[in-house]
Amino acid sequence: MKLTRKARWFWLMLLPAAAMMKILGVILPAVMVLWSSIGIAEEARTVRVLVWDEQQPEQAEAYPTFLGNAIADYLNSCQNIRAISVHLDMPGQGLDPATLDATDVIVWWSHRRHGDVKEDRVDDVVQRVLDGRLGLIALHSSHFAQPFMRLMHERAKADARNQVPEAERAEAVFDFSMPLKRAKVKRDAKLTPALENAGAVWKLTPPACVFPAWRADGEPSHVRTLLSEHPIAKGLPAQWDIPKTEMYDEPFHVPAPDAVVFEERWDKGERFRSGCTWNVGKGRVFYFRPGHETYPVYRQPENLTVIENAARWAAPRP
Repeated sequence: MKLTRKARWFWLMLLPAAAMMKILGVILPAVMVLWSSIGIAEEARTVRVLVWDEQQPEQAEAYPTFLGNAIADYLNSCQNIRAISVHLDMPGQGLDPATLDATDVIVWWSHRRHGDVKEDRVDDVVQRVLDGRLGLIALHSSHFAQPFMRLMHERAKADARNQVPEAERAEAVFDFSMPLKRAKVKRDAKLTPALENAGAVWKLTPPACVFPAWRADGEPSHVRTLLSEHPIAKGLPAQWDIPKTEMYDEPFHVPAPDAVVFEERWDKGERFRSGCTWNVGKGRVFYFRPGHETYPVYRQPENLTVIENAARWAAPRP
């Protein structure tokens, strides 16, 4: 005779306490072992990081073997991270399909040669992020890197669709044809991305991915952790100073971030959202502002810890 669920619970409750404890003594350890093994497997998963570096000759002032190698060396000292450093002048520009197939997260540093990255390599990186197969961390002047700008444009398109009233969304016509360009902006320029209703069409001005002012005078900045519970802030203090860095000043022309983990301020009054995250398609993007190729910003433990944490956060989920 098959017992109903209520009947099974009734007879279970009639068991003597000693018998009940014996049953639980068998079941609970098995459950704990299962959960423990799941946690260990997740913790032990190796994050494969590709540090992409333009390798400007000026870097030698602060990084004798180049900035990208310094970051990769640090990441290789971290548990469950394996990093390699590549550069623009390698075969495939360091971004060939086989290399990307073996990569979970790219840490990207570029400055003067943004436009030298071939379009097919940019397309591949962007599509992998959108598909959730790759995460991107853009550092400092990589706000003008082609993959970062393209992904900010993709996020702006998604945001634009959500800005249209839901009742009109199915029939809405969008114009996303305005091209991306790397150009300076004035402080009073229209903030981008911007969506305008041009009659029957919603027209998007793409994000400029830039800001109105900067200074490469090496003045110190003061970084403040805004979201202490965010995974990228793990192990970091509420505030730390960067003794020598370049200054960027708001407004930063990017889509509204999902999270602003860090803010940076300078003694002359400037401020910047210096650690921003976005979900783009199925992937994750993080921008970290501090830097300058001739300042040892990425020899400072706090800044390296940010990159380590961001790599773990941006890696595709199993």
